[in-house]
Amino acid sequence: MYKYRAEITKGEEIRYISHLDYAGVMERAIRRAKLPAAYSEGFNPHIKIAFASALSLGVVSEAEYMDFELTKPLCQPEVFEKLSRALPPGVKLLRLKQVWEPQPCRGKKHKALMAEVEEAEYELYLPFLGDWEEAAEAVEAYNKAAEATVHRVTPKTDRLIETKQYLLQPVRLSMAGGQLRLYMDIAITPSGSVKPGEILGLLKEQYHLPVDIGRALIKRIAMKGRGKALIDLV
Repeated sequence: MYKYRAEITKGEEIRYISHLDYAGVMERAIRRAKLPAAYSEGFNPHIKIAFASALSLGVVSEAEYMDFELTKPLCQPEVFEKLSRALPPGVKLLRLKQVWEPQPCRGKKHKALMAEVEEAEYELYLPFLGDWEEAAEAVEAYNKAAEATVHRVTPKTDRLIETKQYLLQPVRLSMAGGQLRLYMDIAITPSGSVKPGEILGLLKEQYHLPVDIGRALIKRIAMKGRGKALIDLV
């Protein structure tokens, strides 16, 4: 098998489709590109494809990563060109690299893509509703807090999450095009992580950040492992 790693986007055109639907978009693109995709075995075979870390609904990204396998060797420019032409609006192929597995005789292979993720960087853009000093004080108070806990409730989970343990550096605040911009660098660990929207909710509810979070645009701008973009690990 011949494995490739793609760096792709999830734009505003498809920000409200689920991760499962996004995976389906990429599978259909690979088929439209007529690439010799490798399929799983069993009663319901599917294209061998893996993603790094699922985005929350409504979040866009400049740095999504996907591994997929082909059954025949093709040169990287050919794979890049065919896949690029088959992608729908909102998805752009930025970079593509072949994943060279270590020699089998050494008993090693690349980690699964999801296992390589250690951090994700985000920018959040929000309409500015209040005073700059008020916004700066809210962010500073959050950054100085020893703990800041969010209550996460999902169909499978009901627990408290201490958000500060996952922040690799303080939240940064700036202005961009008349909007507030927040930068967050969040650790992704085997035991879990925190979502940027959860931190934003805390900033609004507990620290009184003067924003309308319903109008926020959250953008993932990087996903890294060992301090490098995931595509640079292959």
